[in-house]
Amino acid sequence: MQDLLPAAARIGARLKARGETIAIAESSTGGLISAALLAVPGASAYFLGGSVIYTRFARSAFLDIPDPLPHGMRASTEPYAALLAATVRSRCGATWGLGETGATGPTGNRYGDAAGHTCLALDGPTGGAITLETGSPDREANMRAFAARALALLAEALGEAG
Repeated sequence: MQDLLPAAARIGARLKARGETIAIAESSTGGLISAALLAVPGASAYFLGGSVIYTRFARSAFLDIPDPLPHGMRASTEPYAALLAATVRSRCGATWGLGETGATGPTGNRYGDAAGHTCLALDGPTGGAITLETGSPDREANMRAFAARALALLAEALGEAG
């Protein structure tokens, strides 16, 4: 997680300076995005909440997103990441919502996505979704890479270099 902390510190400072807040719904990163943002002293000024939405049960319990998903959507896609981001933002009343969903490895997921696949989405004053493919089956390295890219996506939206 140490490699995530410089970006998280810059993001935290930017959010505080702007008077903005964030809420996170992450899956395959296992809480690394939230942990990095919370490691910054004064995080309570901008971090409203986060959840690890790793199962259908968690999705329903924490975000009240139904199963089956709306409109034929499936997990590990950009539309699903966008749904996570919008839902967590709305439920927490945050300026920004960040959603992450993927397959860390060492194997792919049940939907046919290979290990090293994640989709990230940001909902807020600006938004969007991206897909990252590392091509690696290394679970821990993928978790770190996914979290780093999520923080970079947020930094880009905040006008930071990453």
